[in-house]
Amino acid sequence: MHATETRKDRSPRNGVDTPTLFATLDAIKGQPDLAKFQFRVSNRWVKGTNSRSRMESFAGAGGEHEHKRVCEYDADHPAVLVGGDEGPTPVEFLLHGLAACITAGIANIAAARGVTLTEVTSRIEGDIDLRGILGLSNEVRNGYQGIRATFEIKGDAPAEKLREIVEQSRARSAVFDVLTNGVPVEVAVNAA
Repeated sequence: MHATETRKDRSPRNGVDTPTLFATLDAIKGQPDLAKFQFRVSNRWVKGTNSRSRMESFAGAGGEHEHKRVCEYDADHPAVLVGGDEGPTPVEFLLHGLAACITAGIANIAAARGVTLTEVTSRIEGDIDLRGILGLSNEVRNGYQGIRATFEIKGDAPAEKLREIVEQSRARSAVFDVLTNGVPVEVAVNAA
């Protein structure tokens, strides 16, 4: 079967269980409520600027689900920012989230289009001026002033089709959407 065919070759590809992917798409078309998910993370301060997050159970596809293993991640600041460097900074996790979300989409979209990938790499860079979060300037935003993502992709399709796959993944990325369109965030405090 030719690599440029779309949605006809339903065999597993790129490590993606393509038959299950198409079955999921068909199920959600028939029952849109199956697409509603809630992801949860709990976090506990360790010391200094170090904290540990745990990915909790999540709701979706009509039920509650557990990850197949406990997922915990430390975050910290490097010594130059008065931390212990026990993990990446929270803003680095944001870059990781963007890279991972677009990369996962690339694998799924390529598999759905019958394209076999041989390599996908990316470099994500974020520019931040810490005067904002340090309270030294009200004219500097707290977050990134700009983020750049560069993807290298190789597979058994023409370069233009590979570029289209990356673009479709970017257009459908939940993390890209949150970063570029924002999302309401509520913060509640229970103090003792």
